[in-house]
Amino acid sequence: MKFFSQSRASTRASLALLGLGATMALALVGCSDPSSANAGTAPGDPGQSVTFNDSPNQERIRSTKDDKLAARVPGNITRDGKLTVATTGASIPLTFHATDNKTLIGNETDLAQLVADKLGLELDLQLTSWENWPLQTDSGAVEVVFSNVGINAERVKKYDFSPYRAAFMGFEATTKFEGTVGEASEISGKKVAVGAGTNQEKILLAWNQQLESQGMAPADLQYYSSDADTILALSSGRVDLNFAPYPTTIYREHSRDDIKVVGKINAGWPAETLVAATSKRGNGLAEPISEAINELIADGSYSKVLERWGLGEEAVKSSTAVTAENHTGK
Repeated sequence: MKFFSQSRASTRASLALLGLGATMALALVGCSDPSSANAGTAPGDPGQSVTFNDSPNQERIRSTKDDKLAARVPGNITRDGKLTVATTGASIPLTFHATDNKTLIGNETDLAQLVADKLGLELDLQLTSWENWPLQTDSGAVEVVFSNVGINAERVKKYDFSPYRAAFMGFEATTKFEGTVGEASEISGKKVAVGAGTNQEKILLAWNQQLESQGMAPADLQYYSSDADTILALSSGRVDLNFAPYPTTIYREHSRDDIKVVGKINAGWPAETLVAATSKRGNGLAEPISEAINELIADGSYSKVLERWGLGEEAVKSSTAVTAENHTGK
């Protein structure tokens, strides 16, 4: 089954929706953690493909202002008429540069645009690194982050969350790799690339503790400064596995002939979690953004964006703001 094809001469790329079936789907409805209580799954037709535009002329799906919601946004945020959003690049199809190497495009930027529209604000996108989004949020340099940030207990001490997508991580390896990865024993003794300060690093550190407690060799975690360096290390055999956001691993599997996905793990392992718009604790944005997302789900623009980027499987049914006061998960 072919999910992705790409023409060197074209600025158009195709990414398939993932027909993983019920055994791969995670029904998150009914969980006690409010961060995962409203998630659902929407597996795509195995034969359906999504064509997306990687040019700077995006013709983004847009929404309209809700006056009541806009009135609930704190005045210190609305004063300049902008919603300042941090996002990180180089993660297709989440956020990446268009063919002009300047314009930020992708699922995260499109959803940020819809939310800004609903709140009656101009979208002010700020490119940052993964390591720096907490500093920029803490300092007030940005007001919210749309960058595949998963909710966890440590982050919820400092940030508020407005969930907008299911959160999965993928293990990828070269096509020479045999077997799959779904538990700690399967990474024992292997070199695994992972991003510092990510949910996937948290999972691997927990797995290493399990391995050591069982007298098994832990994984050797490897850190690289960019996706390009990571994938070069993987393809050249310097690492055995890379653990990264699932959408980007699927993209690479079907845009290259030397890499495949060998495992899919919920980002909240051993519980379940969601990806969320992330704002400084108490800045007053979490509730309006969650309500904006619910309106976007209702009017269909939300699903159009996810389908546009091949992420329909990760749609949520609704968004409930997550704060330190109501979070009960890990």
